[in-house]
Amino acid sequence: MRLNQQSYGGYKRYPEKIIQFGEGNFLRAFVDWIIHEMNQKVGFEGSAVVVQPLKEGLIDVLNEQDGLYTLYLNGIQNGEVRSDHQVINSISRGVNPYTHYEDYLALAENPDMRFIISNTTEAGIAFDENDTLEGMVQNSFPGKLTALLYRRYQFFKGDKEKGFILIPCELIDRNGEELKATIFRYIDHWNLEEEFATWIQEANVFCNTLVDRIVPGYPKDKITQIYEELGYEDKLVVEGEQFHLWVIEGPNWVQKEFPANEAGLNVLFVDDMTPYRIRKVRILNGAHTSMVPVAYLYGLDTVRETVEHPVLGQFVKDVIFEEIIPTLELSQEALEKFANDVLDRFRNPFIKHFLLSISLNSMSKYETRVLPTLLEYRQRKDQLPKKLVFALAAMIAFYKGERNGEVIPVKDSEDIIQLYKEAWSLADGSVEALEKVVRKILAYEANWKIDLTTLPGLVEEVTKYLVLIEKKGIQQAVTEVM
Repeated sequence: MRLNQQSYGGYKRYPEKIIQFGEGNFLRAFVDWIIHEMNQKVGFEGSAVVVQPLKEGLIDVLNEQDGLYTLYLNGIQNGEVRSDHQVINSISRGVNPYTHYEDYLALAENPDMRFIISNTTEAGIAFDENDTLEGMVQNSFPGKLTALLYRRYQFFKGDKEKGFILIPCELIDRNGEELKATIFRYIDHWNLEEEFATWIQEANVFCNTLVDRIVPGYPKDKITQIYEELGYEDKLVVEGEQFHLWVIEGPNWVQKEFPANEAGLNVLFVDDMTPYRIRKVRILNGAHTSMVPVAYLYGLDTVRETVEHPVLGQFVKDVIFEEIIPTLELSQEALEKFANDVLDRFRNPFIKHFLLSISLNSMSKYETRVLPTLLEYRQRKDQLPKKLVFALAAMIAFYKGERNGEVIPVKDSEDIIQLYKEAWSLADGSVEALEKVVRKILAYEANWKIDLTTLPGLVEEVTKYLVLIEKKGIQQAVTEVM
């Protein structure tokens, strides 16, 4: 038996209020679940029409199942391991603009449409000069969106009451502003009238957002077991973690129209999302980047092993609570709550997060996720954060490419690989030579944006820890730095 409205007794059709670009795992495990929760708990009474942004996609399968699918939320919540599942009933239908372009544009003519939500990957908000307004579907998401907005502007004769609230979820900073700027590039490129540009500016709201939920996706390794448990076939089963966070920056009135916070969800409507983005990047991503070289050289392979380890688990906690949190601006309560949620997420028994997968491009990750904390800590306390500096030394040791006699498959850009090859060729076992290795790495401004050898005490501290790692081994080094 296949999941669809005939087999699912609780099916309900809601008015179409949302145009959603993207039918992938993340949107279904995050946004569409949130819409479902609003329908159930606060009477939002709305559904999404899903637009397939690429030529290949899942729209046909989605329509075969009448927009229905099963969501599993697995993880640790309030200290307890939980696995819950439910059928999500918030998608009305899907449209493929590559095969039904006019059906796609016709969405603009529905007066009830109020929201546009998207997740077309980080590369999705891009300009394509080959896109045209007439004749065929546009290649880029902003090109398709501009054509849709222009149809709405024309159909409703520039009515300022028929604008949209746009809530992009692409993982780029200031995503709403980026999307808006790209639409204006298309308006210029297509020589569209100034009145349309004014309508875009005055009738529509572009929200910047931050989204956070780990979504492993379709559980193909255990799907037979899941079908037996559910009692029906569902080709769109999706798994996500229990934790979720959506920060939406926009006018206060947006939350009245999209009342996700009233449904008890972790959706925050704010005037400025910057502190929340910094919190996420520095605590969650910064902890990841800091733990990887230390834990992997120690002999561990996953995030969960690391945070549950008696020594390295404490190392990660110290990094977060003693060195990262003191540099951030939000309230201590909010920061500690988020940090404890992060540690629960790291312990999630349903997700096997390999350290090596996080190690990709560690140099640039340290620069964006950890270095700002190091610099802020030094400015506030007039000293270097010991464990973050140790993590930097461990990263230099990691890029040497060897763990207990086995080769580490280090992955980074060619210039970084070459930099480390040259740096480690200077090493001859002496302290002086290891200092040369450190100086060469820290002086690489192409990565750090500054010459880190000019930061007082940093060369000396990193060298001290690198000598400790090389001479005594990572386990003894961690013990001493703790």
